[in-house]
Amino acid sequence: MDERVELGLALLERLEHDSLPLPDLLDRIETITTNPTLTRTILDEAELRGIIEREDGIVRVKSRQYVRFQEQVVTKEGDFHCQRCGSSLSTGHFIKLEAGEIGPFGSSCIRKVTGRE
Repeated sequence: MDERVELGLALLERLEHDSLPLPDLLDRIETITTNPTLTRTILDEAELRGIIEREDGIVRVKSRQYVRFQEQVVTKEGDFHCQRCGSSLSTGHFIKLEAGEIGPFGSSCIRKVTGRE
């Protein structure tokens, strides 16, 4: 399976929302891929694995595994662009998951991506 699919699934497993409108969930997936086929594969596979349930444009997150900021979010200094908003960054926040690393994100986008905001 494509590495981006596994990264997307790992991210969805760790969202801190009970439910999200589909567009908000897609916003998170787009930090991994903007390819519509891969996005659909991530959604379908997440549903098959019991990570999410979809109904009437609302996605319910069934997992209760959250990103542990002290352990799974690391910062790196450098010249980066945020994966979510495209802003230029001198400090990038990265999420380290078993499936790989996601990022860089800015300080506010990391909270949005993980569901803390």
